[in-house]
Amino acid sequence: MSLLGLNICVIGGGIGGLTAAIALAQRGAQVEVLEQALEMTEVGAGIQISPNGMCVLRALGLGDEIQNIGRCAQAVELRDYRASRLVTRLNLDRLGEDQQYLFLHRADLIEELGSAARAAGVQISLDQKVATVTDARPAVVSTATGSQRKADLIVAADGLHSVARKTLNGTLAPFFTRQVAWRTIVANTIGHPDVARVHMGPKQHVVSYPLRGGDMVNLVAVEERGEWSEESWVAQDDPENLLSVFGGFSKDVKSLMRGAQAVGKWGLFRHPVATKWHSDRLALLGDAAHPTLPFMAQGAVMAIEDAWVLASSLGETDSIEAGLAVYQAKRHARVSKIVETASKNAWRYHLSFPPLRFAAHSVMRLGGALAPGKMMSQFDWIYRHDVTQY
Repeated sequence: MSLLGLNICVIGGGIGGLTAAIALAQRGAQVEVLEQALEMTEVGAGIQISPNGMCVLRALGLGDEIQNIGRCAQAVELRDYRASRLVTRLNLDRLGEDQQYLFLHRADLIEELGSAARAAGVQISLDQKVATVTDARPAVVSTATGSQRKADLIVAADGLHSVARKTLNGTLAPFFTRQVAWRTIVANTIGHPDVARVHMGPKQHVVSYPLRGGDMVNLVAVEERGEWSEESWVAQDDPENLLSVFGGFSKDVKSLMRGAQAVGKWGLFRHPVATKWHSDRLALLGDAAHPTLPFMAQGAVMAIEDAWVLASSLGETDSIEAGLAVYQAKRHARVSKIVETASKNAWRYHLSFPPLRFAAHSVMRLGGALAPGKMMSQFDWIYRHDVTQY
């Protein structure tokens, strides 16, 4: 089916929504993005784009631009929390020269995607909070101010609290994982190299990696706890609380935390993968379809993959309905496996029973020393997956 002249409304101007808008517009669709914020911006946070996401961005013609604003990751290091002793190191250069793994500031990535979308002819409309969607012919998006958009297709990339997800699947209560996360960006006062460090402690872990020119470090800290915490990307906490909760970590980690000025805090909730991703004129994308916990750094990358597969599926079939069915069929099993893997990954970082912790770290240390290639190849199904070759 030709997308030429197809009128598509994308809800959400985040990473998934903008990538979808670019992919659809490059195939000839007329695309408008509705973003509820007053400006195209992002909260201060880092993001990891692994090779399976970069292959999509390269296919969209954005590879060089994205590489220029990112830091090329050399490795992922797993370290003990107290003395920062290395447990094992996954060398990302084993992936090959054409398999870039990048650290980026989310705001930089959003800015680049927004510029590329506009260059492709996408209209980006700000301050457009969506109230309802109606799957009809044409489909209708109604905003909180009472305005309406009619479209041949609505693509909902509106995140965890998606209006369209509820329309297609009803309301399903998420499950609190009993884990709370903090995030902040601080000055790189310790000469942090271009690696992602995972500092593993009993019922806690801290992830750190550099951003931009290497003069900043992104910190994400997670703790298991019983009480409920708000599922929000905008809730704030006192920086002193961050240092207090993770006071048992190494001097490097605490040194970075002392530089925190603004700290976000949110509860980690597990949401089921949506059973229904589409109807005749409405499709879900990214977190709206399959929210994932952050323990595999694949949430944004899965949305990027979704965007390509959605656009290509529409182009390869003879109707919108058929294209949407192919899109879900191609994506459902993969994202379900990613979500499940991420959900199970936290326990590896949070071992608290000393003998079990010692044994597990010893196995990881030995595996990294004797079979580093095997340690890295266990992630081939994620990183070497290229949706542009479907």
